[in-house]
Amino acid sequence: MELTNVKHLVVGIDISIALTTYAVVDLRGNIIVQDSFNTLDYPDIEDYLSALCERIITLVEANGGYENVRSVGVCCPSSNFLTGCIENAPNLQWKGVIPLAALMRDRLGLAVALTNNSQCTALGEQAFGAAHGLKDFIVITLGHGMGSCIFSNGKMHIGSRGFAGEVGHTCVVPNGRLCGCGHRGCLESYCAANGIVTTARELMEESNEPSMMREVAELSPSVISALCDKGDALAIETYRRTGEVLGRGLANYASILNPEAIILAGGIPLAGKWLMEPAEQSFDEHVFGNIKGQTRLLVSTMKNGERDVLGASVLAWQVKEYSLFL
Repeated sequence: MELTNVKHLVVGIDISIALTTYAVVDLRGNIIVQDSFNTLDYPDIEDYLSALCERIITLVEANGGYENVRSVGVCCPSSNFLTGCIENAPNLQWKGVIPLAALMRDRLGLAVALTNNSQCTALGEQAFGAAHGLKDFIVITLGHGMGSCIFSNGKMHIGSRGFAGEVGHTCVVPNGRLCGCGHRGCLESYCAANGIVTTARELMEESNEPSMMREVAELSPSVISALCDKGDALAIETYRRTGEVLGRGLANYASILNPEAIILAGGIPLAGKWLMEPAEQSFDEHVFGNIKGQTRLLVSTMKNGERDVLGASVLAWQVKEYSLFL
């Protein structure tokens, strides 16, 4: 009988617009070590991949050894699990179709699985967070963009081409704001980061009402929510309008899928009651009557800096093992 070394580590990677975070994770989901670097420092994808893979190899060799790493999972916007490619990402600096999983596999000599933020977040929430024990749920990611992942009967639903769950690009305002995808009136253009800032600016143009937002050089969702805490009426109205649109969009989603819960993750839900109270009110007003009160709206309690790395590690365990070093 031939004894085989059981590999007990994977690498989880979260690629965001500004920051790339990578970690070595064990069988139980413990992050052994984690590091990060600035994504924007590498406008050329080949340079970026060389830097990323070199950093991974160095980190792994110092924390468990390369021979103990089974596979790699990658979380990245606009990524397609079925193809292993980043496909025409509107918010990333690299354009077109990029076969990221294959390029990394060639450099690392290990199996690499790739999927989008929402799917990685859902895997993390199912394994370690608010979706643990649930079979039918939706995870919504709200940050620079807006995406979602659907779990049905305990399994992820990705659709025939891998693009299921693009709720951010469903139309909520006919002929509304121009979205990064090229269409008008998308939910993302009202509820993601740029959309919230746009709403704040529209409110300031509509009214002469005093607001601390007028004194801020660079508005952001976190700045606006901090001003809500200080009682700024226009800041509060910004999130009320955002929540109203969000609740309507989620009600449509829930009426179609009838989930046990919708879990909101990312930086924007950290606004708390300023977003969630109007969103819940709008949700209840628009959701199909027979499921009203049956779907919970939850905010993820997992750390934003860890959730997608852990989700990527779950993805890594699911890919078929491959190694040039067996």
